[in-house]
Amino acid sequence: MSDLSQIVKAYDVRGTVPEQWNERVAEALGAAFAQLLRAGTGDGSTGRDGGATGDPNTVVIAHDMRDSSPGLAAAFSAGVRSEGMAVIDAGLGSTDLLYYASGSLDLPGAMFTASHNPARYNGIKMCRAGARPIGQESGLAEIRERAQAILDKGEPLADEPEQPVRQLHLLPEYAAHLRGLVDLSGIRPLKVVVDAGNGMGGYTVPVVLGDTVLSPLPLTIVPLYFELDGNFPNHEANPLDPANLVDLQAAVLEHGADLGLAFDGDADRCFVVDERGEPVSPSAITALVAVRELAKHPGSTVIHNLITSSAVPEIIRENGGEPLCSRVGHSFIKADMARTNAVFGGEHSAHYYFRDFWFADTGMLAAMHLLAALGEQERPLSELAEKYERYVCSGEINSTVADQAAKLAEVKQVYQGAETDELDGLTVRFPDGAWINLRPSNTEPLLRLNVEGPTKDRMIALRDEVLDLVRR
Repeated sequence: MSDLSQIVKAYDVRGTVPEQWNERVAEALGAAFAQLLRAGTGDGSTGRDGGATGDPNTVVIAHDMRDSSPGLAAAFSAGVRSEGMAVIDAGLGSTDLLYYASGSLDLPGAMFTASHNPARYNGIKMCRAGARPIGQESGLAEIRERAQAILDKGEPLADEPEQPVRQLHLLPEYAAHLRGLVDLSGIRPLKVVVDAGNGMGGYTVPVVLGDTVLSPLPLTIVPLYFELDGNFPNHEANPLDPANLVDLQAAVLEHGADLGLAFDGDADRCFVVDERGEPVSPSAITALVAVRELAKHPGSTVIHNLITSSAVPEIIRENGGEPLCSRVGHSFIKADMARTNAVFGGEHSAHYYFRDFWFADTGMLAAMHLLAALGEQERPLSELAEKYERYVCSGEINSTVADQAAKLAEVKQVYQGAETDELDGLTVRFPDGAWINLRPSNTEPLLRLNVEGPTKDRMIALRDEVLDLVRR
């Protein structure tokens, strides 16, 4: 019997196939998703699908290139249709293409992907109409309970749902929508190496940035691992791990490129290296895009999570915006964006959220803003990025601990004289601008540490001091 508590996480479904879940589980989750939508529950709203203006009886589904994705998506579709709802099958797509489908069609959606996880994993990211996120507190817990009840009963769902499945190819429309948000036609010529990691970037980049469907841009794209392969034969599709950027860095130098872009498996995150092959921090990208969005929408709110660089809120204020700090995690940022009508939001993990994209995240649109900023002036990316990188960051460091709460309390006691907050774990700020954040993992016995300092020496000293406290 499947225990869905093992695979239904804080923001999505994620687990190994077939060990932790399979097509039968996907079918039950599809039926439960439809039940939630028809009941209009889980997000504090009433009416079918929480008051959506699109067709209240239709769900749009897309999937990535993993071997298990088509079968799981088809089973989920059967579950949705067993509850009397219709399905639009968008086929292959990136996660932000699914968000485009949900937003532009005003339909609830489900994306089958395990993002950056290894090949044996798969998952589902679900949203309401208009790409509104579904997390534990906004419907996912109810979906788990409903699906678990279906599985526990052991009864088959409808053998052959009568509701139709309509095929809809949305890649050209998705590309045109993004092109309409950032005009790249007038920039100087740029050579760009793109590492798709055998993920969905190999499907979307040629259409969005290339000339296969739309008019050519002044970009020379050097493709790296564009072949769709859910077994990830070249490296994991997780650019957050520096080991997975090595090939991109080498290719940028080999080709004399202006920059390199690396997408994760479902192509909703984008990482950047400059012309020297050096990584550009997601905090710097957040600040750069924020400046561009504030130029179009003066005085707007911009969301950042609490472990982005202190440079981000400083630069937002300097450009007339209102910075707002959010907890780590897309459901928190999207909720804060919707509540404040924020124009943009960025995370340290290279998730970038746009009001013009239904408050959803799209690495592709962030990449296009970067290309525009670089191509509208003559300096290399390393120089352009300098003004956005004011501090030295440690990156995220994990430590296994037996008692997360006790260890957090111990660290808080050590720094009781400093400024602290507990919005997400423990954040300690020091008069010289240095800070630490120590937060517990939701799924593992880990504490995650991020440190920033005004100099490298200060950051290293503070990092080592906190790690000694955590690991002793």
